[in-house]
Amino acid sequence: MKPEHIEDILVHLHSGQWFGWSDSKNKIYANLIIHDDSKTKPTEKSLTDALAKQQADFDANQYQRDRKYPQLGEQLDMLFHDMTAGKGTKDGEWYKAIAKVKTDNPKPKE
Repeated sequence: MKPEHIEDILVHLHSGQWFGWSDSKNKIYANLIIHDDSKTKPTEKSLTDALAKQQADFDANQYQRDRKYPQLGEQLDMLFHDMTAGKGTKDGEWYKAIAKVKTDNPKPKE
């Protein structure tokens, strides 16, 4: 899931219940409290910067998430039937299925 809140960053900084909120219904930086004295409170900027980077990384990987190929067993079955029918070319069902995924989800321009 796409990270949406600084809490999504905090949970990955340290293990355990090292932080909490003074008002659990209003999870803003001003209400962030640190329960573990061995941990320092991250700056608001470091959290918002990390959140922005994770969101950008998530968005950049949308291409991989959208590109849903048929299950491998399904693909092998398609290939078997294509070979049996003499369709080892672009006429085969396997080729058409893979080509559709690639057409529907083109690689992003870099």
